[in-house]
Amino acid sequence: MGGAVQLQHLAVGHPGPRPPDAKKFPERSFVPVHLSSLHILVRVLPVYLATAVLVLFVAGVLRDPRSFSNAVFLGSGLALGALGAADRLAEATGPVARLLALALGLLVAFGPVLVASYLVLNGITMVRRESIRPANLLSLLAGLAIFGLLGLMIATLLARSPDLTVSFVITALLSGYISFLLVSYVIYAFVYSRITGLRRADFVVVLGAGLHAGDRVPPLLASRLERARRVYQTLAGRRKTSPMLIVSGGQGGDERISEAEAMARYLIERGIPEDRVVREDQSRSTDENLTFSRAIMERSGPGYRCIIVTSNYHVFRTAIVARRLGVNGQVTGARTAGYYWPSAMLREFAAVFLSYKVVNFGICALIVALPLAFFLVKR
Repeated sequence: MGGAVQLQHLAVGHPGPRPPDAKKFPERSFVPVHLSSLHILVRVLPVYLATAVLVLFVAGVLRDPRSFSNAVFLGSGLALGALGAADRLAEATGPVARLLALALGLLVAFGPVLVASYLVLNGITMVRRESIRPANLLSLLAGLAIFGLLGLMIATLLARSPDLTVSFVITALLSGYISFLLVSYVIYAFVYSRITGLRRADFVVVLGAGLHAGDRVPPLLASRLERARRVYQTLAGRRKTSPMLIVSGGQGGDERISEAEAMARYLIERGIPEDRVVREDQSRSTDENLTFSRAIMERSGPGYRCIIVTSNYHVFRTAIVARRLGVNGQVTGARTAGYYWPSAMLREFAAVFLSYKVVNFGICALIVALPLAFFLVKR
């Protein structure tokens, strides 16, 4: 009977048991059970969700490491884990906890400014060392966009205008969504480059790049060819028969020879047997590089395996395209100049984002529509 009365009191939201420090702190004499349960749920839920999402990430990598969903799962798991860790840190005590909380606060406050400054400076470097082309301006434009968003936030706080507030909310949510995908893409691109080792392969496929002065191999393409040469030598040392080396690249309007021919000459001059080099000289894009190279490889039989060589910033997008086209192989990357990497990575992400345009534009439309509808209803 007494147990039933106690359950009845708890069911209607009566105070729970007195905590041990009730005498010292009278204001803590009673803790509502429903509030305590909600607090525990808020603390535990992100950790459980992060664990579940990271399990999905591992399963996805084991199934096929070339899937973009792996990047989304990894980013989501890390974000949820960070949320859970921040909640624990907020309730922790002691000098170490306070120091970590201060560092986290400074990161949140000044991180966007530091990132924007770096991108602007990198954009200026790109213009000085390369040329003024839209692709080379991406890091500069991204940095200016972050500064613009910060300026809009300050203007919104000062103006206290409902119209400006809803504009800022929509812009911030869109930026947050795109930034989340970008960070997830960059992190997993790094992970992918580390988990795909040089296993058995029948072919090494080198993706072309533009030629210098119409027929000369530029440094960017030379780094890919040197990487391909090392991969070829490694694979040749593991088996009796050396792999075939496919050089893939057509002839541009300002080029005297095809990229494939220039690459073949480069490799043969550096010791690769001519009978192990196959020229694919019709392609003009990454999709065509892989489609036409796949046709060459399939002539040897359906069970072929390949390693695709490109620049490090291009690795994960090439892997995504290879998966979509049914190419049986993984991708490895050659080093690129550090100043070139940010704009190149932004360009690669933009291409991947647009390749899933139905999903991404649908989510962006919802991000715009929901706050706008809420604002119109409340108005």
